[in-house]
Amino acid sequence: MFSDIQALIIDLDGTMLDTAPDFLLAINRMRAEFALAPISLDMIKTMVGKGSEHLIQQVLALDFDSEQSHQHFTAAMDSYQRHYLAINGDQATLYPDVIAGLQAMRAQSLRLACVTNKPLAFARPLMQKKGLSGYFEVIFGGDSFPRKKPDPMPLSEVCKLFGLPPAQVVAIGDSSNDAQAARAAGCPVLTVPYGYNHGEAIQNIQSDGIVETLLEAAQLLAANRNTK
Repeated sequence: MFSDIQALIIDLDGTMLDTAPDFLLAINRMRAEFALAPISLDMIKTMVGKGSEHLIQQVLALDFDSEQSHQHFTAAMDSYQRHYLAINGDQATLYPDVIAGLQAMRAQSLRLACVTNKPLAFARPLMQKKGLSGYFEVIFGGDSFPRKKPDPMPLSEVCKLFGLPPAQVVAIGDSSNDAQAARAAGCPVLTVPYGYNHGEAIQNIQSDGIVETLLEAAQLLAANRNTK
């Protein structure tokens, strides 16, 4: 399965960066504007990964019924985006061996794309700030296409852009979003055991393997390519 991989599609939040502390800060500043009590980091970790709209909907649902949530949504989203842009990356940290993994992938002449559900206006400056941008040929956000992960569209578009069949493009992520999108796109998928995954165990996801780090993923691909 991994003997002829030519490219990788890598998730951002929960895979390369622990961004939950950024989400927590921005969300609680937004909640303060609505005179709502702050929520915990553990709670935030179960909510992230499906895009900003879904995150704000879940946060509002903690305190409002569906009609009230709908009424407050636009103001809450505007507040959240304003606060997030102000602190984007300030609290986020790289997971272990992310840079080493990306370097090892590039050393194998593998093409790299980042596909995240984070809006592109957040993703690009964050990746630049954390020294990730230069490793990637393309970066697509949750607003780059009409549909986002777990829909396969973003992954399929990367395959088309690279001119590669999906079987030669492995996806790496931390959640069911990534696995479902990869499966539907026809890409092999590896998952990491850290990250968020909506509060569920990564072992419950149907992937083609769990790798402890991106460096381990690079080593796995190198070993399989060498045995062709």
